[in-house]
Formats: sequence, structure tokens, C-alpha cells
Amino acid sequence: MAKVFITGGTGFVGYHLVKALTERGHEVVCLVRATSRTGPLEPFGVRFHPGSLHDVESLVPALTGVQIVYHLAGTTKALRVDQFFQVNERGTESLLQACRRVSPPPVVVIVSSLAAAGPVRKGREPHREGEPSYPVSWYGKSKRAGELVAEKYAGELPITIVRPPIILGEWDKDGLEMFKPIARTGVHLVPGYRRKYYSVVYAGDLAELLVTAAERAERLPKPDGSTDKGQGYYYAAFDECPSYGELGKLMGKALGRRTLVIPVAPPVVWTVALLGELTAHLRRRPVVFHLDKAREALAGSWMCSAQKAREQLGFSTPKTLLERLEQTVKWYRREKWL
Repeated sequence: MAKVFITGGTGFVGYHLVKALTERGHEVVCLVRATSRTGPLEPFGVRFHPGSLHDVESLVPALTGVQIVYHLAGTTKALRVDQFFQVNERGTESLLQACRRVSPPPVVVIVSSLAAAGPVRKGREPHREGEPSYPVSWYGKSKRAGELVAEKYAGELPITIVRPPIILGEWDKDGLEMFKPIARTGVHLVPGYRRKYYSVVYAGDLAELLVTAAERAERLPKPDGSTDKGQGYYYAAFDECPSYGELGKLMGKALGRRTLVIPVAPPVVWTVALLGELTAHLRRRPVVFHLDKAREALAGSWMCSAQKAREQLGFSTPKTLLERLEQTVKWYRREKWL
């Protein structure tokens, strides 16, 4: 059993991680803000520490006696480009500054994103650890910037980075937006005419990998200490890599609906994204689909191989993608989200 500190613990993936950790008897402390929704985590008996990723002094007291830090906090949508970097890059640096002030320093597991690597560049060959990164969106560039910050601190802290692709599962509000049109109309819109393939991971399976990664994964090498560019990095995904249209049909099957897949011309995708961007600025609230997401949607296939995580850490996906989608739909309906 260990004392664990989590940023982003009140989010979607955070819920699954907290559940996995408390089931193992770990003592969990979650960083929270005044606006954080803590209700779903209260049954797990976790402690909440008020603070901010932008205030190192607010973080240090919570890290006393902590053996493991999970950094899940990040932003996938923002009104301004700088807001991506403020959270995903500078927030990571603040946390690592706080961690290095603790003795002994904790193990740090950072949840990054496949977006930091960019779309695949070799047809249908999935990304593997150690390949060059070519992020195409501001979100992806900011997550890659956070990774580079972590590499800078690797000489002082034991750090592992996990890059998940699309994450689905219970408590996922963004994923819900993919299910809603299919549930309401039986239609699944696919951006662009070129077939693109996607890796997916179930949040509960990802949480299990994060727990194992803290225990026995590779750590990032000290600066200039290794020629293995993939050391300390892991991907997590199902072996299945459906096209976006196939993913929509699987969602329809989970919903019990026949699904009509309709491709959308790129100019229409950009127009919808621009309208979303304008709406976000008028309402002063980010939206799910915006120009940055359009860049990712039209860039190509987003696939990664979890072979390294399977071989080194025993990562597994005990149920199929369809079974996890059905499980998620059942939860959405029970909670009246659908």
C-alpha cells in the first residue's frame, strides 16, 4: 500500500484510477479546485487537497510522504492557444518542481496523449514508442511540450509517460457526444472522404496500466543518458483499430441501432469547426468540436501499438471493444445520460 497523489482525479479517467487504487488499499489524495466535482469520488474515501497546478507552494504540503504521483490534469479544449500550454506544459512543470522538493522524490506517472505523437505516417502502421513526434494540433503540441518538460526533470525524478489514444468508458462526457447522434438519429458523420483508422482504450484498462506503470515500468532516461528515445514511454490500446465509420457502427450496435455512416466533405468540417469556435468565444466557454479538433479529424489515422506495455507490464484488454461500448452504453442509460 502506498500514499498516492493525483491531479485530475475528479475527471473521467481519474474516477477509474481512484477506483483501481482504493480497491488495492492505497491512500489517495486528489488535488481539487473550488469548482471541482468531488461527489463521485466520496464513496472511495479519498482525501481532497485544495490547490492549483500554477502554484507550486500549494502543491508541496500535499506531497509530503507521497510515494506515487499520477498527473492526469490537462485540457483538451480552450478558448486561446496559450491556455493549452498554460495547463499541459506549464502545469506539468509546476507539479514536477513541487515533486523535486520532496525527499525522497515520488515516482511520477504522467498521462499524455497520442496527440503528442501525431497521426501515423506509414500507412496503417501504428505508432510505437521511440518514433519521432509530429503533433498537428495545438492540443497535441502542448502535450508534447509537457513531455519535453518531463524529460528535462528525468535526472531528478523517476518519471513514466503513458500515451493513450481515444479513451471511452463510464463518466466520459466527451465520448458521450459521439454516441448521442447515433442514439437520436442512427446517423454517424465521418470527417473527410479518406478512410482513417483509430486506436481506442477503455478507461478501466488504462487505469490498470497506470497502477502497474508506477510499480515497475521503465523511467525516462536522464538527459543525454540513453539512445533509446522510447525509454519510459508506453502506449495503451485495444488491438482492434476500426475506421471512424466502423467505430460508429460498433457504437450503433452497442446502442441497439442500425447506423448509417455519412462522410462529410472537408470544407463542411472546417465550417462546422469555425462555427463551434465562434460560439465558444461568444459564450466564453470551450466547445467539444473546434478548429483544433478539425485539424486532428482530417489529419489521417491515429493508431498506436500496446505491444511494449503488454510485454513489459502485462497490460491486457480482457473484453472486446464492442463489449466495452455496450458496458458504457448501459451505464449512460442507467445514469440517464442517454
